[in-house]
Amino acid sequence: MSDDDKRDDRWTTGPELTPEQARQARERAAAASPDGATPGGDEDAETLRERQRLAQLAMMDRWIDGVLVEQRRARRWKLFFRFFFALLILASLSTTFYGLFVASGPSAPVERHLGVVEVKGVIDSESPASAQRVIEGLERAWKADQAAAVVLHLNSPGGSPVQSQRIFDAVMRLREQGDKPIIAVVEDIGASGAYYVAAAADEIVAAPASLVGSIGVIHAGFGFEEAIERLGVERRVFTAGENKAFLDPFSDISRTQRQFWQEVLATTHQQFIDDVRAGRGERLADDERLFSGLIWTGEQARELGLVDELGSLDTLARRFDGARLQDYTPRLDPLERISRQFGRVAAEWLGLPQAAAPVRYQLP
Repeated sequence: MSDDDKRDDRWTTGPELTPEQARQARERAAAASPDGATPGGDEDAETLRERQRLAQLAMMDRWIDGVLVEQRRARRWKLFFRFFFALLILASLSTTFYGLFVASGPSAPVERHLGVVEVKGVIDSESPASAQRVIEGLERAWKADQAAAVVLHLNSPGGSPVQSQRIFDAVMRLREQGDKPIIAVVEDIGASGAYYVAAAADEIVAAPASLVGSIGVIHAGFGFEEAIERLGVERRVFTAGENKAFLDPFSDISRTQRQFWQEVLATTHQQFIDDVRAGRGERLADDERLFSGLIWTGEQARELGLVDELGSLDTLARRFDGARLQDYTPRLDPLERISRQFGRVAAEWLGLPQAAAPVRYQLP
């Protein structure tokens, strides 16, 4: 009932009466009427019922309006989510199309060029610089008839020994065929596993300030056995084999285990040394520091025979009469790259074991 209706309704106007005062008022009104009926009682009761009916209708209208508004809002959200999922499916299809028909790599140009294969970042099976991706790029550049040379463009601190060895073996296999030169160009850094890869090339080019070398093996970890004792934490590890958990950071390591692990590192290091010597041959200087894990500038590395020439991709292109650079590195599937990165971060956050080897040809 509106405020205007209340102003005209005698049942809601006037001073507020107690039940006793209301009874006395009705008695006085009945005494004043000749037939004892309340003046205008029938008419006022009928008006009140009508107003109550109208108020109920108005309330029903408001409820129906609210229901309709809520339904319209629900429809809008439903349309929004349908549109969102449609865009998601379209993006997935576009990514798949990109991976199948575009990411397979551009066709080789008809003019003379240098076939470049990028080795950027950590060399690892789950990284852009994986052996599978680099070797695929090498094969494409090698088979291109107009590629005057295959160029490994390195900017990496190293990484997995296995991945580095795989790339090294692939480069040496192509190099032995002698069809075209394979040249490694070091950008900012070509250390450890990255230098392992470069050593297989016919020639290594580096800038004077490039970091080159670090021929060594590393395994880094922590020992928390005393920390958990102070915290009152009991470490529960169940193994079959007395040395199965000797790299567990919460357990002590014995002298025998330490000696054994050092032998593993030494064996891996010797594999590194043998392959560098096989790739570089007589160009290496007779210096005992070469395989000590030290890293040098490109200028120093040239004096030690680790590098053949000081320069860059630009100077290399000018040597080949200004030949253009053609990238043969397989393109990455964006969706796969995001999912791999998400999986790695989630595994690290949850403390799940990673597939990467604990032994690395990599700068610490």
